[in-house]
Amino acid sequence: MVFKRRTPRSYMQMTAEMFYPRGGWRRAASYVTHRLRRLPDKPHRIARGIFAGIVVSFTPFFGLHFATAVLLAAVMRGNMLAALLATFVDNPITFPFIALFSVELGHWMLGLERETSALRIAADFGYAGAEIWANIKAVFTDDVAHWSRLSLFFSDVFLPYLVGGLAPGIVLGAVGYYLSLPVIGAYQKRRRKKLKERYEKLRAAKDAKGTAAAPAPAGD
Repeated sequence: MVFKRRTPRSYMQMTAEMFYPRGGWRRAASYVTHRLRRLPDKPHRIARGIFAGIVVSFTPFFGLHFATAVLLAAVMRGNMLAALLATFVDNPITFPFIALFSVELGHWMLGLERETSALRIAADFGYAGAEIWANIKAVFTDDVAHWSRLSLFFSDVFLPYLVGGLAPGIVLGAVGYYLSLPVIGAYQKRRRKKLKERYEKLRAAKDAKGTAAAPAPAGD
């Protein structure tokens, strides 16, 4: 294949790049910002997509963030690619802070008293994923499905995460919307101006070349 890597990455390298991408997180954030500004769509649609992506980043739908962001952006008539890029807000660096804040806020809002930590939340999601997969396999085997632990996970972790994450997600999503709207609008306006100037310069050069190549009128 033309674009296939000459030296395939190992699973260890791919795992490491999930937590620290090549070039660093600063370069990754710069790339996402650059892509958002250059999206060929109206500024308000891109800003709506950014809002959708940020809101979804504060939800516990891990593994479904992309699909949920696209769906929310479609409902809001926002740019779907912008929504996908904006889910970058939730990454291995920010996840511990988002998860811990959301779950603790959800516990407070629901009147629950639970001690938790970012590591425990991540472990609970891992155990829940393994439990769901085991229950799915149990349908096709003689194993017995167990839902009691998933019920406890839902009430102690998932529901508080969902309830507690919506408020900060909406607030930061609104901040992202109102900050990105004028920035993207100004960038697109400046880019259109540069393209227009470049076109006029090329047209003037072409006209000058055509004039120079035109034959002189014959004398009497």
